[in-house]
Amino acid sequence: MSVEQAKAFIEKMKTDEAFREKIMAIETPEERLKAIGSAGYECTGEEINEAGSDVGLESGGGGCAVIF
Repeated sequence: MSVEQAKAFIEKMKTDEAFREKIMAIETPEERLKAIGSAGYECTGEEINEAGSDVGLESGGGGCAVIF
Protein backbone atom coordinates (compact mmCIF):
# COMPACT_ATOMS: atom_id res chain seq x y z
CA MET A 1 0.00 0.00 0.00
CA SER A 2 1.42 3.33 -0.96
CA VAL A 3 0.75 6.87 -1.99
CA GLU A 4 2.53 6.09 -5.29
CA GLN A 5 -0.07 3.41 -6.04
CA ALA A 6 -2.79 5.90 -5.10
CA LYS A 7 -1.32 8.47 -7.51
CA ALA A 8 -1.29 5.85 -10.28
CA PHE A 9 -4.93 5.05 -9.49
CA ILE A 10 -5.88 8.74 -9.66
CA GLU A 11 -4.14 9.07 -13.02
CA LYS A 12 -6.12 6.08 -14.31
CA MET A 13 -9.34 7.68 -13.05
CA LYS A 14 -8.46 10.91 -14.86
CA THR A 15 -7.65 9.24 -18.18
CA ASP A 16 -9.96 6.21 -18.44
CA GLU A 17 -13.62 7.17 -18.53
CA ALA A 18 -14.94 3.59 -18.45
CA PHE A 19 -12.78 2.74 -15.43
CA ARG A 20 -13.84 5.95 -13.66
CA GLU A 21 -17.53 5.23 -14.29
CA LYS A 22 -17.14 1.66 -13.01
CA ILE A 23 -15.49 2.81 -9.77
CA MET A 24 -17.86 5.73 -9.20
CA ALA A 25 -20.91 3.49 -9.69
CA ILE A 26 -19.93 1.55 -6.55
CA GLU A 27 -21.86 2.93 -3.61
CA THR A 28 -19.76 2.13 -0.54
CA PRO A 29 -16.15 3.06 0.18
CA GLU A 30 -15.40 -0.52 1.22
CA GLU A 31 -16.61 -1.93 -2.08
CA ARG A 32 -14.75 0.79 -4.01
CA LEU A 33 -11.51 -0.17 -2.26
CA LYS A 34 -12.10 -3.83 -3.15
CA ALA A 35 -12.60 -2.92 -6.81
CA ILE A 36 -9.55 -0.65 -6.77
CA GLY A 37 -7.47 -3.48 -5.29
CA SER A 38 -8.83 -5.93 -7.86
CA ALA A 39 -7.68 -3.52 -10.57
CA GLY A 40 -4.14 -3.80 -9.20
CA TYR A 41 -3.89 -0.66 -7.08
CA GLU A 42 -2.89 -1.53 -3.52
CA CYS A 43 -3.70 1.58 -1.51
CA THR A 44 -5.99 2.75 1.25
CA GLY A 45 -8.71 5.37 1.11
CA GLU A 46 -6.49 7.61 3.21
CA GLU A 47 -3.63 7.23 0.72
CA ILE A 48 -5.98 8.06 -2.15
CA ASN A 49 -7.20 11.16 -0.36
CA GLU A 50 -3.59 12.16 0.41
CA ALA A 51 -2.52 11.61 -3.20
CA GLY A 52 -5.55 13.58 -4.37
CA SER A 53 -4.58 16.54 -2.26
CA ASP A 54 -1.00 16.24 -3.57
CA VAL A 55 -2.26 16.73 -7.12
CA GLY A 56 -4.83 19.41 -6.27
CA LEU A 57 -8.05 17.43 -6.60
CA GLU A 58 -9.58 18.78 -3.40
CA SER A 59 -9.73 22.27 -4.88
CA GLY A 60 -11.31 21.32 -8.18
CA GLY A 61 -8.07 20.81 -10.06
CA GLY A 62 -9.86 19.49 -13.12
CA GLY A 63 -9.44 15.83 -12.28
CA CYS A 64 -11.76 13.54 -10.45
CA ALA A 65 -12.07 12.77 -6.80
CA VAL A 66 -13.02 9.56 -5.08
CA ILE A 67 -14.48 10.29 -1.69
CA PHE A 68 -13.65 7.86 1.11
